[in-house]
Amino acid sequence: MSQPTSSGSGAKPARELFGTKWGFVLAAVGSAVGLGNMWRFSYVAAEGGGAAFVILYIAMVALLGIPLMLCELVVGRKTHLSPIGALRELGGKRWATLGMLFVLVGFLILSYYSVIAGWTLRFAVESALTGFPGEPGAHFTEIASGRGAVMWHLLFMALTISIVMVGVQKGIERAAMILMPTLFLIVLGLAAWATTLPGAGAGYAFYLQPDLGQLLDPGVISQAVAQAFFSLSLGMGAMLTFASYLSKDTDLNQEAVTISFADFLVAFTSGLVVFPVMFALGLQDAVTESTVGALFIALPGAFEAMGGVGRIVGVLFFVALAVGAITSAISLLEVVTSSIIDEFGISRRNAAVGMGILIALFGLLSANSLDILGLVDQFAGELFLAVGALGMSIFVGWFMKDPITELARGASPGFQAVIPTALVLVRYVLPPVIAVVVWFQIVATIEVVRVTFGGG
Repeated sequence: MSQPTSSGSGAKPARELFGTKWGFVLAAVGSAVGLGNMWRFSYVAAEGGGAAFVILYIAMVALLGIPLMLCELVVGRKTHLSPIGALRELGGKRWATLGMLFVLVGFLILSYYSVIAGWTLRFAVESALTGFPGEPGAHFTEIASGRGAVMWHLLFMALTISIVMVGVQKGIERAAMILMPTLFLIVLGLAAWATTLPGAGAGYAFYLQPDLGQLLDPGVISQAVAQAFFSLSLGMGAMLTFASYLSKDTDLNQEAVTISFADFLVAFTSGLVVFPVMFALGLQDAVTESTVGALFIALPGAFEAMGGVGRIVGVLFFVALAVGAITSAISLLEVVTSSIIDEFGISRRNAAVGMGILIALFGLLSANSLDILGLVDQFAGELFLAVGALGMSIFVGWFMKDPITELARGASPGFQAVIPTALVLVRYVLPPVIAVVVWFQIVATIEVVRVTFGGG
């Protein structure tokens, strides 16, 4: 499995593969686990009935998230190509447009995601060297955009490029094998520490309140569906790209379940850290604020108020966030890099450096304006992501030739028995559900554009 092999066609060049099963799994989990996931899951769960949301989320992952992930995995492994080439090979030139959308989404998301990741990296470094600021709100306002944001954005992009340019095994896989266990250990350790806080019980109650009456709330169900799609890095070609580096005997079904469970575990455990800290210091009102407000204003203030122990815990927390950010950024740059390599035949080093620089330059807009950052996020991170997921479900469900055979390759008997059911979900459930999500995102995007450009 560790040796580069061709994908079966004599016309295709040899393609590097992941060296180990766990290398792929950890890289894929790293793609899914990011800044938004580590906070957004906790926030939405608290607002959506706690345990009720968790139950709905798990159900949506099983019914919708895993089948959609299988769509990307089956296309990537079957072709051993990046999104544009894979969809062109299986569906013709018109479906290559969907692959181009994936590349565009990866480009745009990374351009502003690296700005936010730069904030995280800065907080991790500064808190370790000088502690957290006494007035975190004013401090964040000062560093969120402008020269400092540009510098940390460029530094984060340089780190991302340095990993992707090395290759699949020596760069992406090696980084995942080190960074993801580190992330898991830090988050679990912080969760264990949080149990000792005086307000932990109230925090857990708020996070996991058993309001099962919300199981039938359309708003909570919609949030669970959206979280299932977006938290698993679906709709942007990352899983497709990583699957193109898998050998033919890999059990895609088992990998999809493992990735989904690990992603949920990190997101869920992060809430077991955040809420006890908030409630221990009476900052529960910050839970209703934005992701930015909670992560970069309320929590640093909480850690500072705890004294020496808070500083240590805060440093570890922001290191974990930075690790999650870099593993997600790697997958985003890899989608773009792999496509450039396949389409134009240039070297990995030149593709990663060249596209990384272009993304970094475009990201300067977001680094200098929070309004632009929010606008690009709404288009790429919300609307385009949903459109990509809709396109992939329609393609695999209705246009790809015999996806069942490819999914069954390397699968255990237990998974082989449920593959036909997965295809039914892909064909008849995913498209209408995602179409509704797309519609809501169109409405939300129109509103963001109106507000951004002064329409009201």
